[in-house]
Amino acid sequence: MATVHYFYDPLCGWCYAAKPLVDVLRSVSGLAIELHGGGLFAQPTHLPQAKRAMIRDADARIADMSGQEFGKAYLDGLLPDDKTVFHSRPTIAAVLAAQRLAPERALDMVSAIQLAHYVEGRRVVEEPVLVSLAAGIGLPEAAFTQALHAVPVDAHIDETRGLMARLGLGGFPSLILEQDGNLYALPHQQFYGQPDAFRQALSQLLASER
Repeated sequence: MATVHYFYDPLCGWCYAAKPLVDVLRSVSGLAIELHGGGLFAQPTHLPQAKRAMIRDADARIADMSGQEFGKAYLDGLLPDDKTVFHSRPTIAAVLAAQRLAPERALDMVSAIQLAHYVEGRRVVEEPVLVSLAAGIGLPEAAFTQALHAVPVDAHIDETRGLMARLGLGGFPSLILEQDGNLYALPHQQFYGQPDAFRQALSQLLASER
C-alpha cells in the first residue's frame, strides 16, 4: 500500500485550497493518508490589521485559483475582528482526538474545521465549537472531549516540524508519497482548482512507481 504524508494546518488557507485534491487522494483505493499537523500559529495570536489585510488578499487569490468558498461571516466578521484568536494547537488536537476515536474521521475533522472557519466564521480555537464540530461528524461529545485533553498534541507538532526539516519542506500544504520505501514529492500546486487533472497525474505517478 502506498501512503501520502499530508503536512497541513487547519488554519492554513492554502491547505483549504488543497481540500479538493485531498478528497481525490481519499478516493484512491489502496492509498493511505497520514496526517502531520504542523502548528502554523504556535501560540494564541491576535493578528495586526496589516497581517489580516494580507490574509484577505491571499484568500482572494485562493478563491480564484481553487474555487473554494470564503463566506461573508469569515471575510466580514471573523477575519477583520481584532479580537479573533488564531491558534493551531487546539485545532490539531481536535484532529488527533477524532483520529483516536475513529481514524477514518480525522480528515473529516480537518474539513469540518475549515468549513467552520472559512465559510461560517466560527471561532474554531474554542473547545465548545470543536466539540460541536466533532458531534457533527458523528463522534460522541463526551469521548471526544476526553480525547481532546489526552492527545499528545505538542509532541505531534514537534515531530511534524522535525520531519519537515529533515525532508526539506518549506510550508503547508506538503504532500509526500511513500511507496516501496521510497519518498517522492507529490506535485499539487499546479492543480489547484483542477481535481480531475490531479487525479490523472496521480494515477500516472502511482503506475510508474509500481
